[in-house]
Amino acid sequence: MKKTTLINLNIAILLLLIAIPVIFPCKIETVYAVDTSAKAMCVMEKDSKRVIYSKNMDASLPMASTTKIVTAITVIQNCKDLEEYVQIDDSAVGVEGSSIYLRKGETMRVKDLLYGLMLRSGNDSAVALACYLSGNVTKFAQLMNETATKLGCKNSHFDNPHGLDSATHYTSAYDLALITSYALNNPIFAQIVSTKTHVVEATNKTDKRYFTNKNKLLSTLNGCTGVKTGYTKKAGRCLVSSCKRENTEYVCVVLNCGPMFEESCELLNYALKNYKNIKIIDKNREIYNEYLTNSNNNRLYLYANQDFYYPLTDEEKSNVIIKYSINVKQANQGEQVGEINIFFKNDLIKTLKLYTMNKIDKLIESNELNSSSILWEEKLNEDK
Repeated sequence: MKKTTLINLNIAILLLLIAIPVIFPCKIETVYAVDTSAKAMCVMEKDSKRVIYSKNMDASLPMASTTKIVTAITVIQNCKDLEEYVQIDDSAVGVEGSSIYLRKGETMRVKDLLYGLMLRSGNDSAVALACYLSGNVTKFAQLMNETATKLGCKNSHFDNPHGLDSATHYTSAYDLALITSYALNNPIFAQIVSTKTHVVEATNKTDKRYFTNKNKLLSTLNGCTGVKTGYTKKAGRCLVSSCKRENTEYVCVVLNCGPMFEESCELLNYALKNYKNIKIIDKNREIYNEYLTNSNNNRLYLYANQDFYYPLTDEEKSNVIIKYSINVKQANQGEQVGEINIFFKNDLIKTLKLYTMNKIDKLIESNELNSSSILWEEKLNEDK
């Protein structure tokens, strides 16, 4: 049997095994490696939610049409049928600002309204979707705020679905990166925001419409996957962009940034070049402890319930610490008996559950985990 290098790990013994709720991402202090003229900026790895670079990322600022990221994911998650045709509410006709020129009495699919929202930034499309889903803009804004709150946003408040300036309509670069990272996990959202062109078939009021995405990075940045532009006089030029290469995807938010495309491209390229997504926990690897044995000398094998990756530079790898917490005297197969806590620079970044792979009737009494330091090792499945 091949064995990997033995690793000494501290083990905290739990009197009671308590399931820990989802932990919101830990904001680890960062330095910027790339200058930016943006008033606020945040570059976040999509899955781990690690902030790579930041500038004033918690400042509450107007965000113009990047608001529509929240609008889109709120509609997608609450709409039963995106293929449904809806009649455009009168209040959506002639809305100020960018438009897809909806007409009174027109009917259109929800999905096409979403493309008009995200590719052409239609403010009329935003109001039409809000009225369709909630009856009016005010009630829909409440739903938007609920979406943000559930994701852990602390510096955001939404008054409307389009992003036109309002004294109490704002977000932060961090909150917007957090929302976008979540939204990109939805395949419908991801498909829409990565689309360069979309054709809407003729409706009862107009001929075909042709939507071209305003996000230039989709055509100029290798691996770009979205997401949304925005501009008002108060908010300045705003851009939320995303880029994926190999197994890593980053989200970049710049608020009030003149050269928003150029600087976002530079930030994303720098992150992808200097950070690698390292697999910290492999769910296909077994973990066992040679002291966790019964009278027949059988080991208790454990496994994590999911993989965990984390973006790191080569110099940062030594800052990752793994601690196991377990509570077991006997165990059935498939039973949760502990947790893996993963730390980076003393910050808890992830908690995974530990499950048993086999049954242990009773542990040897002299090995009931009364030591604070126990020898652990991992081995590959095929080496059993």
